[in-house]
Amino acid sequence: MGRSGDTGAGWQAALRARGYRLTPQRQLVLEAVAEIGHATPEEIATAVRRTASGVNISTVYRTLELLEELGLVRHSHLGHGAPTYSVAGEDDHVHLVCRDCEAVQEVPAALLRGVTAKLVKEHGFVVDVGHSALFGTCRECHTSLPS
Repeated sequence: MGRSGDTGAGWQAALRARGYRLTPQRQLVLEAVAEIGHATPEEIATAVRRTASGVNISTVYRTLELLEELGLVRHSHLGHGAPTYSVAGEDDHVHLVCRDCEAVQEVPAALLRGVTAKLVKEHGFVVDVGHSALFGTCRECHTSLPS
């Protein structure tokens, strides 16, 4: 699911254009987000520590905050726990989160095109689909419910 091939020059250019440089810690965090996809800060910290054992969780949080400000990563809330992070610019998608088994599926954002167009037309509201999560019951849990 990750896009580790996107690391390096593109991110360095994006950071430099905004007055930052790609430090080793920032690169490790970006690579972890790209590799894991929809990773919590704790999962990112664990991945980063495989290479740099001295990186603490507060550094990961600060780095994620900066990278999100710069538009390089984005977060989604897929439940009651910590947000998950993914690389910005990946195809927009909607998360379908099962309240029973907690499985998360991704579906193309185009499925909501009619709803999002109506929200713009009638309310002037533009939906950030990349942050969207719809909660309900997945097919497996739904079919296992007693009739």
